[in-house]
Amino acid sequence: MLVLGLETTCDETSAAVVRRHEDGRGEILSNVVLSQVSAHAEYGGVVPEIAARAHVEALDGIVAQAMAEARIGFSHLNAVAAAAGPGLIGGVIVGLTTAKAIALAAGKPLVAVNHLEAHALSPRLVGKLGFPYCLLLVSGGHTQIVAVLDVDRFERLGTTIDDAVGEAFDKVGKMLSLPYPGGPRVEAAASRGNPRRFAFPRPMLGRHEPDFSLSGLKTAVRLAAEAIAPLSETDVADLCASFQAAVVEVIEDRLRMGLRLFGSRFGKPKGLVIAGGVGANKAIRAALDRIAAENALRLLMPPASLCTDNGAIIAWAGAERLALGMTDDLDCPPRARWPLGLPLKIEATEP
Repeated sequence: MLVLGLETTCDETSAAVVRRHEDGRGEILSNVVLSQVSAHAEYGGVVPEIAARAHVEALDGIVAQAMAEARIGFSHLNAVAAAAGPGLIGGVIVGLTTAKAIALAAGKPLVAVNHLEAHALSPRLVGKLGFPYCLLLVSGGHTQIVAVLDVDRFERLGTTIDDAVGEAFDKVGKMLSLPYPGGPRVEAAASRGNPRRFAFPRPMLGRHEPDFSLSGLKTAVRLAAEAIAPLSETDVADLCASFQAAVVEVIEDRLRMGLRLFGSRFGKPKGLVIAGGVGANKAIRAALDRIAAENALRLLMPPASLCTDNGAIIAWAGAERLALGMTDDLDCPPRARWPLGLPLKIEATEP
């Protein structure tokens, strides 16, 4: 089956066409992504109104390019999928409304996709993986350890009680006056620094519940930076390296606890997966290599291009749902908040 997927939940405008073969294999026919980084750089973060306006201006052209690269027309599609949340509501509305219009005009089913579900299912797009498996979802807005039990069945084992990992990276980058976006800049600076210079805390280390807390670590970085200001390039590199080392150690510890909880509830997972934009971080990927080896688990890490927001993972999640007969009405709502595992039309908030 062929599915067009639209992604507009934050600051990437993306459309993609994905084929799901009868044996369950995935194939990306096109995946066009337009980043808005330059539009938000002067503000040091994503401005929702600017993001929504940029989606409106770009999405039609991005869809046309994705269809042209896939060499198909709308009549060839089996469905149209869009990220219906969670995300910045203005952008979510743009993508979902566009998908509804295309589905209505082409007479195709609509599939409203949870953006987090798309990340959770993304490894099945690039490799054979059965259920259940354990997912570490790390992005700018989300940090979760999730048991992925089926296409539409998820159990959150752990989450962050304050900042997400990606958010902490970006905020540390901003407080150290690194260019936007801060996360990749912190990783680059960390590669040149001494990770043992600053003894930053490892929040939640050793606790049985596999939850995260990063606000205290972020504060510790700020206090250390203020204590030695003005900062040299070496200072910045050492701060970044010490911060990243603390985050990696926390992730390793929390994931060990998460896997222990997974095993007690569901047995041994079929694999360990990392997804989300921070999944492109090489130090975090290396940590997952170690955890997978310790637990004799297969490790699946989608390529960096599929870890960040993109239409291909939305199209794939749509194809997975469509294969099970799951489609949505044209009156389905956009959602700024939409926890994994809950139906789109049930009002709920994050606990």
